[in-house]
Amino acid sequence: MAEPAIPAACETSVQWPFGLLQDAWNYSIDAWQRSILFLDVLEQRSAKYYEHAAKVAPHVLKFSCELVLDGRELKKPVNYVLARIIPPDGKKPDKFKRPFVIVDPRAGHGPGIGGFKPQSEIGVAMKAGHPCYFIGFLPDPVSSQTIEDIAEAEAKFLEHVISLHPEADGKPAVIGNCQAGWAVMMLAAARPELFGPIIVAGSPLSYWAGAPKQNPMRYTAGVLGGTWTTALLGDVGNGKFDGAWLVSNFENLNPANTLWSKHYNLYSKIDTEAPRYLEFEQWWGGHVLLNAGEMQFIADELFVGNKLSSASVRSSNGNLIDLRSISSPIVIFCSKADNITPPPQALNWIIDLYDSVEDIRAHGQTIVYAVHESIGHLGIFVSGSIAKKEHDQFANNIDLIDTLPPGLYEAVMTPKDPDDPTADLILGDYLIRFEARSLDDIRELGSNSEDDDREFATVARLSEINLGLYRTFVQPWIQTWTNESSAELMRRLHPLRMQYEFFSGANPFIRSLASDAVRLREMRRPVSKDNIFWQMQEWFGDWMVLALDAYRDARDDTSQAWFHAIYGSPFLQAAVGLRASDEIPRLRVGDDPAHHALVEKKIAELKQRLADGGPREAVIRALLYVRMPDGAVDERGFNLLRRMRDETGKGLNLAAFKQILREQFLMLLLDERRAVAAIPEMLATDPDLATRMKGKLDRMIELVGVHSKLARERLAEVEALFESEDITTMPAKQAAISTSRNSRAEKRH
Repeated sequence: MAEPAIPAACETSVQWPFGLLQDAWNYSIDAWQRSILFLDVLEQRSAKYYEHAAKVAPHVLKFSCELVLDGRELKKPVNYVLARIIPPDGKKPDKFKRPFVIVDPRAGHGPGIGGFKPQSEIGVAMKAGHPCYFIGFLPDPVSSQTIEDIAEAEAKFLEHVISLHPEADGKPAVIGNCQAGWAVMMLAAARPELFGPIIVAGSPLSYWAGAPKQNPMRYTAGVLGGTWTTALLGDVGNGKFDGAWLVSNFENLNPANTLWSKHYNLYSKIDTEAPRYLEFEQWWGGHVLLNAGEMQFIADELFVGNKLSSASVRSSNGNLIDLRSISSPIVIFCSKADNITPPPQALNWIIDLYDSVEDIRAHGQTIVYAVHESIGHLGIFVSGSIAKKEHDQFANNIDLIDTLPPGLYEAVMTPKDPDDPTADLILGDYLIRFEARSLDDIRELGSNSEDDDREFATVARLSEINLGLYRTFVQPWIQTWTNESSAELMRRLHPLRMQYEFFSGANPFIRSLASDAVRLREMRRPVSKDNIFWQMQEWFGDWMVLALDAYRDARDDTSQAWFHAIYGSPFLQAAVGLRASDEIPRLRVGDDPAHHALVEKKIAELKQRLADGGPREAVIRALLYVRMPDGAVDERGFNLLRRMRDETGKGLNLAAFKQILREQFLMLLLDERRAVAAIPEMLATDPDLATRMKGKLDRMIELVGVHSKLARERLAEVEALFESEDITTMPAKQAAISTSRNSRAEKRH
């Protein structure tokens, strides 16, 4: 561990003794003032906490909204609501653009993180002209609601949004943040017809995955012996699970920030930091409740069971939730610096479900991922810089994402050059391109070995045993002695809530500081940053962070060592039945004969239609053929294609345009030579249109360029096809053949 450098001022005696005494006096005044103001901000935080909790529907949205549907009024009531975001300044969204629906996570905090700032997921979608809706929730669940009931309610919400925008060019784009991501994906697998592109940000989908010594949170269930503790907390809560326990899990991941940095940053910058601190704490402290059954499902089926990435989650009617059933493009946004949902947990469901990129294409899926290098978990939703770059690009290019051919892509963003002659075809401040990737690129971000999977499978088996023992011998006693009064007392005594009580106005010591804080702001005397005692304070702050980080690393290394020692034991694995065979313990999804039959039928149909279509289809096929070796698609080419669609495809909506793009791409994959050879015949159906389309193709190639030798060879081949004499002579030949056939028919008659 590197020691923080001691300030140079601490090693000199030039100021001794009078300068040192002056520094001490100035620092003592500043420290005293900052301490009083710091306590005053904590009192304000407590006041805002109780004011926020007293609201019927507390949220932290920075946008005006109106209630559209109340989930409590549905046949199966839930505590979820659908709200319409009212655009600021009376601006009306474009009725032809698809709506955006933001679903906020119910992970212990209240709703609103997707619209926490003007520059946010909601903000950038509205800026791009899209109608926006928000799916949030109330603090207390309906007593009977389940995860499946919530999914049905969200399906009703999406149906209603679709009905409100009959002229929109495309189904709603749905954003699922954090825990809402897996909920959105499960619903999209069950009801794919409701969704346009899906964006899941910081969302765990493959819960066992991770990299050694980097993702300690996945070992928590093993260290605790499984999910029996989840059942215990639900029982002492009288059937309700306190979301504050989930928040405390997040805080335990980074004790340096929780115990020191967050509050030291406020203390050291008390003159400027208070508004930002209070704004964030209002959301962070907005704890909500879940039904015990809801939380148990999440813990058993997802966190510990890891059943979502193996298509093993079943609905109440027995249907399996298979993410391969999702027909909409899926955009996954994650970060290497996210210690709650690291890239392996966000992405490894892809390698769990698919054997290759060809397998992804066979299922007709388009998967795009973007990996940030340094942003933390909350920054994925809260950071203004992320909203300005990643979310802005996703919103501006949502139609491009919707029309990408099936496959696996990485979204790569580069700053826009205002001097670029193609700048008018770039919608935001960055140029986004989608580069083809393989499953090996996902594996390089971190994946489990077979031994790792066996250990996590052991945890899952032992968790079932311990949960059964708890429910048989302990739960009846807990439930007998628990009531709503005792549950409410337990919630109030939670450490995260007690801090608000301690620093509230109910504390006479804190209340007496209010008048002092007002007076101190008027006579504030901040100390100079070159003050020796200020520099010592900063040095001590750095040292505290290093010490707490060292504690965290030692704690995580110890828990990981215990985890491997216990669950890597051949005896324990044999005791829970995992040594009975040599099969890989992680469940793998089997081949679906019905799906294979459907794919074979589709292949046969496409092969029969290789020469179908006109100049528009021919140009799209030619463009795909030329660009395939480079393995990248960028927004400039798509925006030009969209202009081409508007000019030559009157009445052709986005869905039909998407269908043409995908079919032409698949035809090239199935029989490339025959598909290319058919281009002249397709162009010949309308020579005049073919000539105009040739100009569009030339313009597009000029804009996006070709980079590989093979792509340049293909471009020359395509140009020769477009200049073929067959294009002009084909109509005459076809007319002559048709006339001859009609003449023979008349003679026979």
